[in-house]
Amino acid sequence: MLWTIIVVLVILWLLGFSFNIGGNLVHALLVIALIVLVVRLLS
Repeated sequence: MLWTIIVVLVILWLLGFSFNIGGNLVHALLVIALIVLVVRLLS
């Protein structure tokens, strides 16, 4: 489940760079997802 969310956020992040959609919300969600991933890997 976590991997699916991270993959979707990365795709949205790349689309945001390409088509300038989503704005800062996608970047904030990606940062949150990366923090969750790091915490999950360390624990």
